Amino acid sequence: MFDFDRVTDRRGTWSVQWDGVADRFGVGELLPFTISDMDFPSPPAVLDALRARVDHGVFGYTDWRLGEFREAVREWSVSRYDTPLDISRLVYAPSVLSQLSQLLRMWTAPGDGIVVHSPTYDGFRKAVTGLGRELRGVPVGDEEALEAELARPDSRMLLLCSPHNPTGRVWREDELARFAALAERHGTAVVSDEIHADLVAEGRRHLPWSRFAEAGRGRRWAVVTSATKAFNFPALTGSYGIIGDPEEREAFVRRMETGEGLASPAVLSLTAHIAAYRRGAPWLDELRTYLAGTMRMVARRLADGLPEVEWTPPQAGYLAWIDLRPLGIDEDALQRELIGTEKVAVMPGGVYGTPGFVRLNVGCPRAKAERGVDALVRAAGRLRTR
Repeated sequence: MFDFDRVTDRRGTWSVQWDGVADRFGVGELLPFTISDMDFPSPPAVLDALRARVDHGVFGYTDWRLGEFREAVREWSVSRYDTPLDISRLVYAPSVLSQLSQLLRMWTAPGDGIVVHSPTYDGFRKAVTGLGRELRGVPVGDEEALEAELARPDSRMLLLCSPHNPTGRVWREDELARFAALAERHGTAVVSDEIHADLVAEGRRHLPWSRFAEAGRGRRWAVVTSATKAFNFPALTGSYGIIGDPEEREAFVRRMETGEGLASPAVLSLTAHIAAYRRGAPWLDELRTYLAGTMRMVARRLADGLPEVEWTPPQAGYLAWIDLRPLGIDEDALQRELIGTEKVAVMPGGVYGTPGFVRLNVGCPRAKAERGVDALVRAAGRLRTR
C-alpha cells in the first residue's frame, strides 16, 4: 500500500541530518546515516489531517486536555500494548527530553547519580550532565553492575531506554521485573523513555514500564514517549507521559505551564498524534516489515564483506548498532575513511560511550541503505587489511 522505496529530497529543508552534516562531521555533501529520524514522509493519514487543520486557518492557543488527543493515546495503549490507561494521569511536553529534564529537576539534585545502560543515547548524556548530575553507566545485560550502582546512596534515578537506543534491545518481562524490584529496594526513581516502542520487530513484544511500576510501592516513576519517532514527525514536536503519583503529576504540570511557560502545545503536533494513532497503524505495520527487510540486507552484506563482525538485526528500531572491534580498527581512522573516501556520515560508537562500534541509521529507502552499508564494508575492509 505504501512506497518506502520512493526517494524524497530532504536537502534545503533545514534538516539536521542532511543540511547540518557539516556541523558534526566538518564536511558538507556527505550522504548521512546519522541522527535518528527517517527519510520517509509521514503517513498519508497524518498528512491529510495536517492539511485539513492548516486549511482551517486559525492557530490560536490550544489545550492538549481538550478534544481527542488523550482518548487517542488511550486507544493506542490498549490496542497496541494491551495496557489500559487512565487519561487523567497523562502529562504533555514539547519533547521526551524536555520531560526528562523536568523530572531530573524535580526528583534529583546536582551531584546525584543517574544510572543508565551503556552504550547510552547521547541525548541522555547531555540532559543529565547539563543539569549537573552524574551519569553512571552500566553495560547492557550486566545486572550485577546495575544493582551495585543503584545501591550507591546518591544514585537517585534509573533512566531506562525501552527499547534501548542505540542497541535496539527489547527488554524481557523478567528483566523489567528485576529492574522494578531493584528500584524499589534502593528507593530509586525510574523514568522509562519508550519512544522507540512502536518500532519493535516482528516476534518481539514491548512491555510498558507502567505494568511493573504499578506493582511496587515506590511512587516516583514516569513513562515518557511520543508518536513522533515511529511516524516520523519530530519537527512538529510533542510528547506525553505518565507520572505515577498524583501530586508529582500535578507538580510537573504546574512547572511546565508556569515555570516553563508551556501551557499551549503546538496544535499540529496534537493533530498529527491523533491521526497517527487512529489511522496510521497500517502504514506503521508496513514500515516495520520494510525495515525488517532492510536489516536483513544489512546482515547479508556485513556477513559477506566483514564476516568477523557476526552482526544480527536489532530487536527494535531502524538503527544498526555494529560492533567492529573484532576488526581491530581505530575509530578515528574509520571516520576518516568514511568521510574522506566514501563521502558518507555514520555515527561513531564513541558518541554513545562505546568506541569500536558504529550506529548506522537505515530508516531510509533501501537503495540508500545499501550505499551506506557498502561504504562501511569498503572502509572497514581497507583498514582491516593494512
